[in-house]
Amino acid sequence: MEELDFYLDTANEMMDKSVQHLRDALTKIRAGKASPAMLEGLFVTYYDNPTPLNQVASVTTPDARSLVIKPWEKSMISEIEKAIINSDLGLNPQNDGEVVRINIPMLTEERRQGLVKQAKHEAENSKVSIRNVRKETNEALRKLKNEGVSEDAIKTAEDKVQKLTDKHTVLIDSILEAKEKDIMTI
Repeated sequence: MEELDFYLDTANEMMDKSVQHLRDALTKIRAGKASPAMLEGLFVTYYDNPTPLNQVASVTTPDARSLVIKPWEKSMISEIEKAIINSDLGLNPQNDGEVVRINIPMLTEERRQGLVKQAKHEAENSKVSIRNVRKETNEALRKLKNEGVSEDAIKTAEDKVQKLTDKHTVLIDSILEAKEKDIMTI
């Protein structure tokens, strides 16, 4: 029975990771409000090495429509500006010699619908990941039959895996629903 619990715990942990990955992915989808998370994953060239932006500057949100990036070394301003322009974020940085400012434009209805579509895609990827975990766990559980584990115990464990799958799928749907509402709110 310890083996069954191990597989169930592992499945739950992997499904939790899929949900967390979705949360992380959705924070990068901007909903018209400025957030330092929008710039996560952005790298700048620092002494010929790609370095995460948050390691060379502080990113703040003075209001809901703007970001201010204050580099720790003034020489980094042009590199930060270049990294933002070359990214696929669609942002237009302005440099005043001290900081880089980014004004977040209002989202058009078309852009909002595109962001909802992107969020749905991320949610579907998480659901696929969860279904793959279910499939792999059930296959591993069935292999335990050869090791003398009873069919009833395996069937009970498979039912628990299905309940975990259902629980995580509902969680993904609620996270997506909240993000959709956030994106569509003007």
